[in-house]
Amino acid sequence: MKRQPMKPGDPRIRSYAEEDLLILLGELHERGRKYGLYFPSACTDRTADGRLVVRFGMAPASTLLNLLTLLLDADRERSCGS
Repeated sequence: MKRQPMKPGDPRIRSYAEEDLLILLGELHERGRKYGLYFPSACTDRTADGRLVVRFGMAPASTLLNLLTLLLDADRERSCGS
């Protein structure tokens, strides 16, 4: 499935609370593990221009959402191909 990545300034990101992003980080850890992706220090950090920042070296929350989208797409392709 071809999707456009979410941009850091996307207004939808403002609807995510810190608790939401912590849950999504947990999902990233779980789903990424089978692909060898490991982010032990990833966590929410602070806000910048009213948006929460996820600590992967100051990545915006859109990076987390885009990574999860890629992993979900990979899981779908893997299940369809088996």
